[in-house]
Amino acid sequence: MSLSQLILLAVIQGAAELLPISSSAHVIVAQRLMGLDPGAPEMTFLLVMLHTGTMGAVVVYFWPRWRKLLAYRSSSFVKAVVVATACTGVVGLGLKLLIEKILLERFLGYAHGEVEHLFRNLPLIGMALGAVGVFILAAGRRQSEESILRVSSQNAALIGLVQGFCLPFRGFSRSGATISTALCRGISRELAEDFSFALALVLTPPVVMLELHRLWRAQAEQAAAGTVVTGSPAGWLVPGTVGMMLSFGAGVCALISLSKLLEQGRWQWFGYYCLVASGLVLLGSTLGL
Repeated sequence: MSLSQLILLAVIQGAAELLPISSSAHVIVAQRLMGLDPGAPEMTFLLVMLHTGTMGAVVVYFWPRWRKLLAYRSSSFVKAVVVATACTGVVGLGLKLLIEKILLERFLGYAHGEVEHLFRNLPLIGMALGAVGVFILAAGRRQSEESILRVSSQNAALIGLVQGFCLPFRGFSRSGATISTALCRGISRELAEDFSFALALVLTPPVVMLELHRLWRAQAEQAAAGTVVTGSPAGWLVPGTVGMMLSFGAGVCALISLSKLLEQGRWQWFGYYCLVASGLVLLGSTLGL
């Protein structure tokens, strides 16, 4: 990968990750246009490293707000995050096993099914973008006279279940789906945003470790098969770290824009964008992208 490609992917990831428009879908389409394989272990690892950069932006941006939440309702907020994360883990791992063992290996005949194979499927990404676009529009049009200022265990579980469903499907924006779920449940806009990105922060470290393990395993399998190994996990840490720093800067800018639009009641704008992006991805797939 050239430096210019790395910079472009990092900026796309940083700008799109913290907006509810599915950064993964944007990065995967960009990778396809560059002739890169989105399902390759080094590409998915790079994507996770870029996610890590944007999570750094999340910490810097949200920490003053989280500190206030923890000061006034620490037990309830932390409990809600734990409940939601547990539900995400159950759904996410369940879907992963279902997709890999049943869909890919049993029905489609893959020798070794990995959920990352779905990342190459542009029609699926396009449909996921369209689905989350409709969800965002529905949430944006919901008018509630009262805004809930606390995330109950029931609402936390529902948001966590929705987040778990987002994990295997690139295009179904995690932040778009979780914030929309919170808004539909009457939770205030600011708290919905705070809670969604707190969940993302908890989710990132295990995902990074999972993708690092996948990259190491792929390298070991190549070496065992006598295939020429073109890189190493340690070598990919260098471009990953550079991309992480670039995505951090783009992420801060994106968060400022997101907060302003959300506070102004313009959440549905992201829904329209996702629908347009869905159409373009499906068109690109039809044209053989």
